[in-house]
Amino acid sequence: MARLGNKNSRRIKVALCLIAIALSQLVVSVQESGFSSAQTKSRRKPAAQTPQPAAKPSPTPTLLERLGEPPPLMPLPPKKEEQINPGDVISVETTEVMLPVTVRDGNGRLVSQLKRDDFRVFEDEREQPLRDLALRQVPVDAVLMIDASSSAVRNLDDFRRAAEGFAKGLGPEDRISLIKFDDTVQLLQDWTNSRFQLQRALNRVVPGMFTRFYDALLLASREQYGSSKSRRAVIVLTDGIDSGKGTTLESAVRALLQAQVTVYVVSNTEISRAEKRADLDSLTSASDSAQRFNKLRIDDLRLGLQALDQSEQMLADLTTATGGRLYKPLSFDALEATYAEVAEELRHQYALYYTPTNKTRDGGFRRVRVEPTTPTYQTRTRVGYFAPKG
Repeated sequence: MARLGNKNSRRIKVALCLIAIALSQLVVSVQESGFSSAQTKSRRKPAAQTPQPAAKPSPTPTLLERLGEPPPLMPLPPKKEEQINPGDVISVETTEVMLPVTVRDGNGRLVSQLKRDDFRVFEDEREQPLRDLALRQVPVDAVLMIDASSSAVRNLDDFRRAAEGFAKGLGPEDRISLIKFDDTVQLLQDWTNSRFQLQRALNRVVPGMFTRFYDALLLASREQYGSSKSRRAVIVLTDGIDSGKGTTLESAVRALLQAQVTVYVVSNTEISRAEKRADLDSLTSASDSAQRFNKLRIDDLRLGLQALDQSEQMLADLTTATGGRLYKPLSFDALEATYAEVAEELRHQYALYYTPTNKTRDGGFRRVRVEPTTPTYQTRTRVGYFAPKG
């Protein structure tokens, strides 16, 4: 029995040894498996990407570059030697072309006694036969527009006198409407030939808060002109600083170009600039302690002057794009004379008519050039038009 007990004891020890060896092999296998998995994950980890250098910012495009082609017009034919600005073109729906032309002599005075033989018109460098010439025979539809949020509203009496004088300078067939804009855009007077109705509407101009300038231009171009064959103009008194959140300058100018509206801006930026500079000079000439005390006001005035500079550039782009002019009177006392000058130009503007020798209706761009037969005269008109299509 003792031998049997010893045998069983040895068997148990052998079994325990075998179990221990198996367990140790299992642990090693698990560890190797885990290490292999970690190696696999390490191999699959994507390599770090080399950071790319930041792209250099492109130059800020000008207004005319941002505008592009006024839709839905066809693209211009490629011409490397010349560039056509959107404000220099019109689109026509008929085969007859009408070009509004302003003529001035060497001293800048308007010339008003010319006849058809005093002009030569070229389309794509081919001379065109003039069918007719009209002076003051094409009515003008003029929108008078006022920025009721700017400093102009402090001088409403000056604006009223200027607007009434402008109306008197137009012909009996010319029409006027009145729009004021601030935090809203309001049509105070629809088209009228009545100077009395205009006067009543001018008395309804009251100050507002914000400046929806671009909205006003967009609505005027889309809603006021319809299908009339008149010459179309907007005369606006503003500082040009827009605080609206909807319409952009580009979309407003596109709408104006599509409606063939010429914009004349009477800007009070020079008046505002003189006031701000006087205040700034007074504050900066004070003692250091006073300047520190008024630092916020000084900074505000400097930012205001920068805003006026930017506004003037925008207004210059706007009037250039639409073929108009920018006036910058030095005082509100000069408003009446400024508006009278705009009315005089419209009154002495020629309308040249011709039927193009090129009958192709391809929607392409036709470059137009008007030459006076008198070399000392200077003409101003748009440089071309888009032919009808189909």
